[in-house]
Amino acid sequence: MNKTARQGRRILLTGAAGRIGQAFWRARPDRSGLRLADLALGGLADAGADAEVMALDIRDAEACLRACAGIDTVVHLAADPSPQADFMSSLLPVNIVGSYNLFTAARAQGCRRFIYASSAQAVEGYALDVQVQEQMAPRPKNLYGASKAFGEALAALFAQDGAMVTVALRIANLAEFAPGQQHSARDVAAFISERDMVQLLERCIEAELSGFHVVHGVSDNRYKRLAIDQTRRLLGYRPADDGFAILEGETS
Repeated sequence: MNKTARQGRRILLTGAAGRIGQAFWRARPDRSGLRLADLALGGLADAGADAEVMALDIRDAEACLRACAGIDTVVHLAADPSPQADFMSSLLPVNIVGSYNLFTAARAQGCRRFIYASSAQAVEGYALDVQVQEQMAPRPKNLYGASKAFGEALAALFAQDGAMVTVALRIANLAEFAPGQQHSARDVAAFISERDMVQLLERCIEAELSGFHVVHGVSDNRYKRLAIDQTRRLLGYRPADDGFAILEGETS
């Protein structure tokens, strides 16, 4: 995509005060096309004058409509991310109803692309010795994972009429590793670094796509819990890090 097209695109980033959201917008020197939205705005105080900052409760359908007005691409990171979250009080209104509200608002406002932050928890029900491929169906191990599987289903549904490209991004273990640390084999295999996460989101936004796609968010680990062969080909994703190498002190 050329520079002019990128500059002309307006992006709504929900959950912008969270770790992934902050990493994404902080990596952008020019934030003039960003609408940064979160329930609490404390983490957005230094977003700069170029970015638009707004409070957003995704449980509010009318607020979602306002948030999507004039937007080309939605990057939906807002969610309750806890595998122990209560279903009725949090997962249902936030992860399920909230995602429905935002997908519906994006379509109503003519948004052309919707990137949904799914999770490795949506497929954590597969045995640990199975490498999960992008085309494999969700198999959650907890209700949080089930809520993310529902979001993947919404993404597939809202791409059917061809008006909006949708991407379900299964994010694995975003972490900061250092040499000598001890982590489970699963967590190392699922590792994704912050810089690889930012690159992957950028590729989800910029790649030439049509329809609905599932992609995987892990770094170039020696063994990967989630396969990224299709993700590489589809998006041009080129991860720079390897969790195993970092822990062994092989990279800086």
